[in-house]
Amino acid sequence: MTDKVCVTIDEYIALFPAPVKKLLIRMRETIREAAPEAVEKISYRMPTFYQKQNLVHFAAMKHHIGFYPGAEAVVVFAPKLTEYVTSKGAIQFPLSKPLPLDLVAEITRWRVKKVTP
Repeated sequence: MTDKVCVTIDEYIALFPAPVKKLLIRMRETIREAAPEAVEKISYRMPTFYQKQNLVHFAAMKHHIGFYPGAEAVVVFAPKLTEYVTSKGAIQFPLSKPLPLDLVAEITRWRVKKVTP
């Protein structure tokens, strides 16, 4: 994560070196496709997709991309998250491995369904 306060997701992504920037762009595109009606914003100093409430956040860390879909999502998707470090509401995708974009999309679509009856 960065210490700089960003106003937009573009500003946030621009702060990182090219390899990390590429991953952040792919995360953003994947989430955007899975939640086309969500609004992009910065919340908790992280890129956030909002639709009636915060759907998901993501952020670059020193050794991973953090994905924050909330505690319930981490519990529901636990069987698919066994190879990742998780904590309450957070999933760590190591920078040394390909991003599981299909899983990111699946979790994001699940979050959209949870907030839109």
